[in-house]
Amino acid sequence: VVAADEGVMPQTREHLAILDLLGVDRGIVVITKKDLVDEEMLELVSLEVADELQGTTLAGAPLQAVSAFTGEGLPELLGTIDALLDDAPEARDLGRPRLAIDRAFTIRGYGTVVTGTLLDGQLALGQEVEVLPPAFLCRIRGLQTHKKQLDIALPGTRVAVNLSDISPGDLQRGYIVTTPGWLIPTGCMDVKLRLLASGSRPLPHNAVVTFHTGAREVMARVRLLQQQKLLPGEIAWAQLVLSHPVAVVKKDRFIIRSSGETLGGGVIVDPYSPVHRRFRNEIIDTLRVREEGSSGEILESLLDTMGPMEQEKLLTLANLSPREAQETIDNMKQTGQVLSLGGRDFATMIVSVAGWRRLVARVTQVMQGYHQQFPLRRGMPREELRSRLSLTEDVFALLLLRLLKEEILSADGLMLSLSGFRPDLSQEEQIAVDAFIAELERNPFSPSSEAVLSPELLNWLVQQQRVVKVSADVIFAASAYSEMVARVTDYINSHGSVTVAQVRDLFGTSRKYALALMEHLDKQKITRRVGDERVLR
Repeated sequence: VVAADEGVMPQTREHLAILDLLGVDRGIVVITKKDLVDEEMLELVSLEVADELQGTTLAGAPLQAVSAFTGEGLPELLGTIDALLDDAPEARDLGRPRLAIDRAFTIRGYGTVVTGTLLDGQLALGQEVEVLPPAFLCRIRGLQTHKKQLDIALPGTRVAVNLSDISPGDLQRGYIVTTPGWLIPTGCMDVKLRLLASGSRPLPHNAVVTFHTGAREVMARVRLLQQQKLLPGEIAWAQLVLSHPVAVVKKDRFIIRSSGETLGGGVIVDPYSPVHRRFRNEIIDTLRVREEGSSGEILESLLDTMGPMEQEKLLTLANLSPREAQETIDNMKQTGQVLSLGGRDFATMIVSVAGWRRLVARVTQVMQGYHQQFPLRRGMPREELRSRLSLTEDVFALLLLRLLKEEILSADGLMLSLSGFRPDLSQEEQIAVDAFIAELERNPFSPSSEAVLSPELLNWLVQQQRVVKVSADVIFAASAYSEMVARVTDYINSHGSVTVAQVRDLFGTSRKYALALMEHLDKQKITRRVGDERVLR
């Protein structure tokens, strides 16, 4: 809107620049106060406005001069608005509604009401919703658009939402009302940033600015990924590190300002990026794919970078509709670009073929290192492998199923090993083991305490069931242990019970060995202590 008696003002230019940065490409220019100027002045202002529009998203927008005082031009303006609306594309519905709160207040008898513009999905009466970033859960008690009560609010409309179980004091301008579970606030994002050509100064790396998106405003630090400073009119890849988390999705637009001046803005390419190292070509190549690639290229890039993930999370990161994403993923499965690790519907865990190969290589590397470090152990504990791979339990469980199915790994209880791996002794270790067992068998029921073996070899013998460790310092050869268990069991069957002293006499050993044996049998639930005697369980 431009006043005919004033012409284009600095604020007009700033507002136009913001519309251009936000990608708004549909609009009407209205010149007001037509009754205060003559036709020549009106023509000059119209030419000035048209000139300002050149090179922006609103270049060529319809222009209408009106007078609110006389009413001249208002019917034509209404007709222009109707025509533009008739030709407007339908608001997209991704099934993931977002309403950025621009006002929050209380209405007596109703409670908390928030207003905003609904994007990307529908809200329904009685629906449970989540307010982000605080993650408050509440329920919709009422919906209204332009004072009309609704059961369902459609995307693209201004909506007032009556929320239960929350007060206006809990809310801030810019918080997002959405459905629970899919949108996660972020504090660092990759962006394509454009500095206004009319800017008064360059933007240096690590500059502190105010970041505006939707109705949210927070402080941010700008990390330029390819240069030390950005000149007015230039476009660059950057990261924004925010002072407070915001709930955004890929392709959301933003503005940055400083000291009351609009500096520039752009589009969010990756809302959940780690802090990148600067001047890395591979990072820039990935960002270009995320920005310009096809749906398949974007999904494959996300999977290559982030590894296996649930299909629903992948849709959020790519900002695709469920239908578009499902068609793309089905096609990628058919062409062998992605693999399904299991699950069902949108809980399906998928991974790119390249990502799967890297996972297999990583698992193989970790397991080979473990087998080299502990050649006598039958494998690595399952939980240790999951921890080393830094995977969630859900992802690891599905990954493990496929690794076992493809015979990359083998499982022995909770122990995992590379398929084909067998613990093996070196010649020196075999000599030590043979000598140790011979020493145990020399006096089988009172083995010498001088028989010493490294913990690793001893554990291997226990796993191989060649020896039995009944206490910290008492070890029997497996043959001797089996004979002792059989004789103790026979004795109890014949006499009803047995004491430690009777076990000592039965084997001609000392109390140390007899007591260690019986306490071990208690733990193995072969015997049960009753006073000073043992009976069978």
